[in-house]
Amino acid sequence: MASFASFHSVLRASAPLAAAAALLFSASAAFAADVTVSDAWARASAGPAKTGAAFFTVTNSGSSDDQLLSASSPSVSATDELHTHIKDGDVMRMRQVEKIDVPAGKAVTLQPGGLHVMLMSLSAPLAEGQTFPLTLTFAKAGTIETTVTVKAAGAMGQMDHSKMDHSKMDHSGHTKQ
Repeated sequence: MASFASFHSVLRASAPLAAAAALLFSASAAFAADVTVSDAWARASAGPAKTGAAFFTVTNSGSSDDQLLSASSPSVSATDELHTHIKDGDVMRMRQVEKIDVPAGKAVTLQPGGLHVMLMSLSAPLAEGQTFPLTLTFAKAGTIETTVTVKAAGAMGQMDHSKMDHSKMDHSGHTKQ
C-alpha cells in the first residue's frame, strides 16, 4: 500500500508540470500556423557561378514576433546564410546577418538589393524552371519547408507597386506605336 501511495503522490505532484508542458507545446504548434512563406524564387545562375540567392515573403499573422534563424538547401548548396545589403560609402555590400526579424502582424519580403538567403558553393548552376526545397528555421514557428522556383537570370521577382507614386514618373519618352 505504501508504494501505491508514494506513486500516487508523485503523479499528483507532476501533473502541473505535465499540464504546463502540454500548454507550451500547443502554443508552439498554434504559432507555427501563424507564419507562412510564399513566392519563393531564385535567379538562374550566370555561367559557372558558385553562389546564388533565394527570395520569398514571410508573413506572420500571429500576435507574437518571430525570427528567421537559418536556411538550408542541401540539394543545391553546401552552405546557406541569411544576408542583407548595406551601403558602404558609394558601394552596396552584402553582409551576413544573425537573424531576420518577422514582427507580429507583418510581412517581410526578402528581395534583390535587400534581405535574402545566400546559397553558397552551389553543387551545379541554378537553371531556369528548376525547383528545389528550402528549409527555414524560425525561433518560435520552428521549421518550415518551401519550394523555390528558379526564374530567369535577370529576374527581379514581384515588385510592390502599391507604394510607388506613378504621377511623378517621367513617361515623356514613351510613344504610342
